Amino acid sequence: MEVKMSSKFVAELIGTFGLVLFGCGAAAIAGVDTMAGLSGLGLLGISMAFGLSVVVFAYAIGSVSGCHINPAVTVGVLLAGRMSAKDAVVYIIAQCLGALLGAFVLQQILSGQLVGFLAGEWAYGANGWGKGYQNEYGTTAAFLTEAVLTFIFLFVILATTSRVGNSTMAGLAIGFTLLLIHLVAIPITGTSVNPARSFGPAILAGGQALSQLWLFVVAPLVGAAVAAGVWKILEPKGEANV
Repeated sequence: MEVKMSSKFVAELIGTFGLVLFGCGAAAIAGVDTMAGLSGLGLLGISMAFGLSVVVFAYAIGSVSGCHINPAVTVGVLLAGRMSAKDAVVYIIAQCLGALLGAFVLQQILSGQLVGFLAGEWAYGANGWGKGYQNEYGTTAAFLTEAVLTFIFLFVILATTSRVGNSTMAGLAIGFTLLLIHLVAIPITGTSVNPARSFGPAILAGGQALSQLWLFVVAPLVGAAVAAGVWKILEPKGEANV
């Protein structure tokens, strides 16, 4: 059954909205110790929030749009020959709008703290690097981390959703891959591997987060492009578009 592009647009918007709200929300709201003395989620908890968000939406909207919810995924799928450039543009617009909406809702929730909320630099789960951010990794380390981990992420996606992949388990494999990626990258960049996920929080946080946004667009797209090229070499003959 043919799915209308308007339905795919809405599905991608909702999926990316949920990813940002759940993932960045876990980092910004519950990721650290609170004034009430409760333990924060920590590295594993935040990683699980992002990974499980992908699993949830993979099964919720996968049959509608394929659940890209990530411009790097869309670009990788495009370069692998599985979608048109016109459709890719629509997907990316929906993803960026969904991410911005998710970050906006998160902003409104955080600003509702009765004790007063000060956003500060890299607010709302924004990605970053360098002095003052996390463990203060340099630009080269941040770029390499994002590019290589996006490559791995896209390779898993292209393989598991291929004709020879196990499509019923693809959502779990992709979600757990993202969880593993976050375990490595959160201390370095806060983990993007998704330009839309970085776009939403950076636009609202401004400052350093916005000035560093370029890396979280360029590096994931580089990793996605390489992954698409590698998979096209390795894919079995007769690969079906999905």
